[in-house]
Amino acid sequence: MTSPDRTTPPQQQYAERSYRSPAALVGGALLLLLGLWLGGDALLRGVVHTKLTALFALLLGVPLVIAFTLRPQVRAGEDRLTVRNPFRTITLPWGAVEDLRAAFSAEVFTSGGKYQLWAVPVSLRQRKKVSRQAARGSAPRPRFGLNADAGPVPRAMADQTLDELREIKERAAHRESAQGEPVVRWSYEVLAPMVVGAVGLAVMVAL
Repeated sequence: MTSPDRTTPPQQQYAERSYRSPAALVGGALLLLLGLWLGGDALLRGVVHTKLTALFALLLGVPLVIAFTLRPQVRAGEDRLTVRNPFRTITLPWGAVEDLRAAFSAEVFTSGGKYQLWAVPVSLRQRKKVSRQAARGSAPRPRFGLNADAGPVPRAMADQTLDELREIKERAAHRESAQGEPVVRWSYEVLAPMVVGAVGLAVMVAL
């Protein structure tokens, strides 16, 4: 009697990771609520000129807030890194990524230039806090032996994120499916209403 075939189809080895700024998400949501409350009140209670001004202000302000708070995201898959910034989406095959750094801002470098990672804010204050916490701890212990320090080395959030991205890059850099050229796409769905809102608002203010 033969045993049943238990061969399972190959699955993705590493799940896609997504990175966003919690502070930006919270701040953006609060700003949107405030703007919609003020704008909605003007649309309901104002005269025609006030209503049109509020409408164009919302067309300009809402996409602008979304662009800089809710939209930024970094997605790291097996074969590519997708960077969603306020007004552009950059798709980078891992083979095209040369380096990832975080000095005053998080950046990814390719042979053709560099792109900022808006979704990975660098906090110098957090780095100093982590350094102080590490300094207040016990003296450095050896990596091996009875007194080895098995715990992770404290790192700021942005540095931890870039460490993870570098690991994924190292695993994928030489994979054939991770080769290719960077692709940059402008976010017209954000830019178009902003342009309409800015032009309309300028006209209403001039009247």
